[in-house]
Amino acid sequence: MKKLLLIIAIPIVAILAVILGLVIFVNPNQFKPLIVEQAQKQTGLELVIDGDISWQFFPSIGFELGRTELRNPQGFSQPNLFKVETVGVDVSVAPLLSKQLEIGNVTLDGAEFYLETLKDGTKNIDALTKAQTQQAEKTTEATPERAADSKSAASDWTINLAGVTISNGYVEIQDKQASSYTKLSDISLNLSQFAFDSWTTADFGMKGEMNDQTFTAQGKADFKLAKGLTSYALKNVNFDATYRDPANKIESATIGLETFEFDKVNNLSYALKGDAGGMKLDMQGGGELNVDKAISKVQLNKLTLNSTFEGEALPQSPMKVDMASDLSFDLTKSHLSFVLEKLTANAIALDGKADVTLGEIPKVRFAVHSPNIDLDEFLGLNQQAPAGNGNKPVSGGKNESVGQEVEPDLSVLKTLDLQGDIGIDKFKAANAKMEAVRASFSIDRGVFDLSSFSSSLYQGTITATAQLDARKSPATYSAKKSIKGVHIQPLLIDVADKDMVEGTGNIDVNVSGKSLTPTGIKNNLVGTIAINFADGAVNGINVAQLIRENYARYKGQSLEGTNEVKKTDFSTMTATLKLNKGVVATDNLQAQSPLLRIRGKGTANYLNETADFTISTSIVGSLEGQGGKNIDELKDITVPINVSGKWADPKFKLVFDDVLKQKAQKEIDRGIDKLTDKIKDEKTKEAVDGLLKNLFN
Repeated sequence: MKKLLLIIAIPIVAILAVILGLVIFVNPNQFKPLIVEQAQKQTGLELVIDGDISWQFFPSIGFELGRTELRNPQGFSQPNLFKVETVGVDVSVAPLLSKQLEIGNVTLDGAEFYLETLKDGTKNIDALTKAQTQQAEKTTEATPERAADSKSAASDWTINLAGVTISNGYVEIQDKQASSYTKLSDISLNLSQFAFDSWTTADFGMKGEMNDQTFTAQGKADFKLAKGLTSYALKNVNFDATYRDPANKIESATIGLETFEFDKVNNLSYALKGDAGGMKLDMQGGGELNVDKAISKVQLNKLTLNSTFEGEALPQSPMKVDMASDLSFDLTKSHLSFVLEKLTANAIALDGKADVTLGEIPKVRFAVHSPNIDLDEFLGLNQQAPAGNGNKPVSGGKNESVGQEVEPDLSVLKTLDLQGDIGIDKFKAANAKMEAVRASFSIDRGVFDLSSFSSSLYQGTITATAQLDARKSPATYSAKKSIKGVHIQPLLIDVADKDMVEGTGNIDVNVSGKSLTPTGIKNNLVGTIAINFADGAVNGINVAQLIRENYARYKGQSLEGTNEVKKTDFSTMTATLKLNKGVVATDNLQAQSPLLRIRGKGTANYLNETADFTISTSIVGSLEGQGGKNIDELKDITVPINVSGKWADPKFKLVFDDVLKQKAQKEIDRGIDKLTDKIKDEKTKEAVDGLLKNLFN
């Protein structure tokens, strides 16, 4: 028994003797000069240890370092690069005999870092990075055998950490070259007891300022590391942040992850609440995250979004936006796939898919479909404007407006490689109603190409192609459009609230130009518009009544009052309009009806919105067909009608001098015909006929 007690007592006494010897004979503060000297030698910076270095012997061996400062090099605004109030660490001795490194709670209180960059690019940490590089070069000189032996020896040890406590941390980053300033304060980190293959809890927090932005962040997570760092797992991950700047205030941004393991489904949740750009937002959602062990493929399935936006800038407020989708990303191929099962913004619903291949210029391919889009309702265009605003004059003159126009910046189109298909079952815009809208387009390094567009509208169809080349400024463009069998009157009523023309219309458009400013488009637009209307009428003018009234007025006759409709029927109306830099001209306007034959030519200036047209009307039937009394004496006579003035208030004028000349000529020809009819000899008849006609002409 005595021998056993002796065996137990000897190591205890030895340990106590060592501890007593350390306390009596070794003062840790005597190492201060050596530590300061080595710091100066390794970094070239001055180390100041104001606090004491003290031993700790119970319940484990350790030490505590008091206030310590690492001075900045000359020329920097702050005196210190690093400062700490206290540092403490301890190690249990007995487990070392069993190759177990049990470290107690590591504490770091009041640590402050000051990182500064001068205007010439010099950094105060250059001395530390230089020393680190030199040390790394020395390390690489170690033989592979020694490195392998060291790795093998380290793998035999078991490491346990009681915890880490970092409190009252502070980081200041000042970049005078970039004129930026960042400050992180109240930095804290707490790590519970750590051991390989066991769960450890970590939480952190901090506050920050960056120029005129402020933010906070805090989080908590449980993690587990396998020995040798071959694998790891996370659970109960929660991250919460706030953000504020002069225009935005994010009250809360949170991310939660129930678990995270490779090759398994991990439930993810997120939420965001605050104000951004004057818009109040409230968002939340979730999904299923799956990452393979090679970190080559990431899948986020059943990704949902439920959100509400409120603000005056929105076309509708509040606006509820919901989404359900699947997302996958192949890191080896830099390929992203996105399937949009549903996206709703109030009454608008979308579905589709997209594929993105990342590169110098990302390649984007997508298809989007919607059952119904009422753009007028979505943008609030259905609401009536406040009274009194409809005829409010626009301030400034034409020159002022032109002076403010600038070409749009389309440089972003040069960075796109995009192809897309859009399908909309029902579509309404500018009060025009369309169905079965289909469009295919692409953007390739600055060139927008609408390869096809088709739609049904007003019992007819429309097809179109277009191209916009933005590689140079001003941009150039071309467009072709074909409208077939469209009922014109309901279209005009819906779009312009006017019913000037009735009938079925076919319109072919082929135009091109350059510049995308309003004035630039008008000044540079060239091309043709071919119009072919059938079985319709022109409202606002009754050509037959206009002829009757002016003819009666010219003859000094009274015309009985009438309430005839201002409308001129036609069976066909065709014209080719030639657009040329602000002027549209035609010389082949034709309209036919059982009563009239109309031909027209002239010009219209769409810069000044003026017109100068002459419409020549020939009466080929009874004017009674248009209501009113017959004036057959004008039959087969062409009546010129001049249309001039502003588009908003055109003026109509009959040129009756030409009418009278034609009527007089008609009477002369009739008299000559009667006279020559009495001459039996054909040669004499021809001679007399020619003589009389030359005389009266």
